Amino acid sequence: MIALSCAIRVLGGGVHAYGQSVFFLPVTEDLGLTRTATSLAFSLARAQGALEGPLAGYCIDRFGPRPVIIIAVALAGLGYLLLAGVQSYAALLAVYMGVISLSYQAGFMDATMAVANTWFIRKRALAMSLISGSIALGGMLITPLLAYAVHQWGWRPAALGAGVAFLVAGLPLTIAIRRSPESIGLLPDGAAPTRSADVPAGAEPPQREFSLGPTLRMPQFWLLAFATTLRVICSSAVLVHLVPIWVWRGYTAQQGAFALSVIALCGMPTHLLIGWLGDRMNKGRLMAGSMAIASVSIYLVFEGAGPWLLGIGVVLFSVLEGLFPVTWATVGDYFGRRNFAKIRGSMSFLYSWGSVVGPVLAGAIYDRTQSYELLLWVLLGLCWTTALLYALLSPPPATAPESIRP
Repeated sequence: MIALSCAIRVLGGGVHAYGQSVFFLPVTEDLGLTRTATSLAFSLARAQGALEGPLAGYCIDRFGPRPVIIIAVALAGLGYLLLAGVQSYAALLAVYMGVISLSYQAGFMDATMAVANTWFIRKRALAMSLISGSIALGGMLITPLLAYAVHQWGWRPAALGAGVAFLVAGLPLTIAIRRSPESIGLLPDGAAPTRSADVPAGAEPPQREFSLGPTLRMPQFWLLAFATTLRVICSSAVLVHLVPIWVWRGYTAQQGAFALSVIALCGMPTHLLIGWLGDRMNKGRLMAGSMAIASVSIYLVFEGAGPWLLGIGVVLFSVLEGLFPVTWATVGDYFGRRNFAKIRGSMSFLYSWGSVVGPVLAGAIYDRTQSYELLLWVLLGLCWTTALLYALLSPPPATAPESIRP
């Protein structure tokens, strides 16, 4: 299940998550747009995932992850085929919002993470890190090919090839996804049902099972939601604008695309390290410390003099994306398995707006000042605010009878 989810995210991460920065400048120039307008188009598509979050969570918990993943992969393939033919800003908005991103967040992000939360308890953070890190693997393997295709043949043929890849390679991967270990006679973490009676009392970690309503009344939910929102503002602003930022600093667009691939290359080991640590230490303190490291990386990406400091900044930036699986493992630890997708979907309704604010803010700052300097200081302030929110996290009570389903 983890391997299948990883493969689906490799494709989505390489084309959609990291590929946006590759498409950014050629689409802007070809359609005669400002950077704010292009940022808005990409960001509104992400906002759609925020609006769909609660409904997507309900569907995943009700029908299982596989139907949602199938729909998302099919729409992504069709959307990129249509993207190759857009000739206006209105068409770009319609294709990106009405097709490509219609269920991307639900299928590629929410449903695959629900698979990890359902199939694992003891190694939940590591399982989620494998799935989350596969987005970076996609950036390492697929984004450079996408950048090469854009450079050699133009962004329209590259978009056409991306659509074919989703349909031909992505759809077959969805067939073997199963809803839960119990649905095929197993237990979480790969345990056989016959072994459950032999587990000593108290050996299993305590499990909380909260329904959505009581969860929304807990301060832990809101701390996680706001911290994740601020973190997404930082990461999305840099990722979408990384190629333009490097061009602003005097490098070529191809060098900026290479920097994206380096971030992706470092993403998998960073995810695995943070996931391994997340199963062994306090997750709140781990995320707070990681945000402090992220602030250093952002400063070096914007201000680092010379290739060594720039390289360190690019490598450390992978920490920002590496926090996602620990965030969702924290949701699973705090609130349980049964309503995970609904709770995550409700949280995504909030944090996904960060992926709108970040790129649009970056584009607006550049259009107004012809510089990304002010953006640097805004992002540093957000990093340290996020670190403080994570540091305040603590688990909810182990039991809350009024909120636990029988």
